[in-house]
Amino acid sequence: MRIALGVEYDGTDFLGWQRLDRGRTVQGVLEQALSFVAATPVEVVCAGRTDSGVHARCQVVHFDAPVERADRSWLLGTNSRLPDDVCVRWLQRVPADFHARFSARARSYRYTLLNRAVRPALEARFVAWERLPLDAARMQQAARHLLGEHDFNAFRTVACQAPNPVRTIQALNVTRDGERIHFDIRANAFLHHMVRNIVGSLVPVGLGEREPDWVRDVLAGRDRTLAGPTAPSQGLTFLHPSYPPEWQLPAEVTL
Repeated sequence: MRIALGVEYDGTDFLGWQRLDRGRTVQGVLEQALSFVAATPVEVVCAGRTDSGVHARCQVVHFDAPVERADRSWLLGTNSRLPDDVCVRWLQRVPADFHARFSARARSYRYTLLNRAVRPALEARFVAWERLPLDAARMQQAARHLLGEHDFNAFRTVACQAPNPVRTIQALNVTRDGERIHFDIRANAFLHHMVRNIVGSLVPVGLGEREPDWVRDVLAGRDRTLAGPTAPSQGLTFLHPSYPPEWQLPAEVTL
């Protein structure tokens, strides 16, 4: 019996998604809560691992339930054992061949920068900050060079273990909403730190330090040392993965 979950979390106080021998992780606390409800160990698989400090609005996971419980018991029982910065938003039984990671056709992230002269207080856990004025239109012009299928070696961390650096960016939009600038990006998959390195390379363009075509040259160079710095983790939120409609998952995670 395979079950899919939609999980929301504030990643500030976690060492990322993946379970570790030591330290607080999202996978660790979720598995502990599910194991309590099942009264036996439960392991989960996620759609896309997030780093330390990165948030998720709807991370999708699956697990193979070792015992029968009512859906309400799984949902309410698990949430009752989770800390305040994690919750299971929804639960759905799925076919045995559904896989949270491999069944997904795309993943969507949003990076948010607060662009004003003074640092944030209320939103400090969820936005990055740039005090100098940014030109969103220039950054959008640069972002167009990254659309489509490319070798994104220049935009991944040197510690990235993915054997193939080729990914397909399906959409990349830079928009201003008052003092906030949003970078919305959707791709078939992402490399380690790929979104944060892309944002870190668009900001110099927005500041006028680089021309928009510089991003095209960085992409073609396939060298991490040519790109901008890695943007801070707190501005990044994993919005959701996307699945084909045949899985009959909630609309927010369906293509």
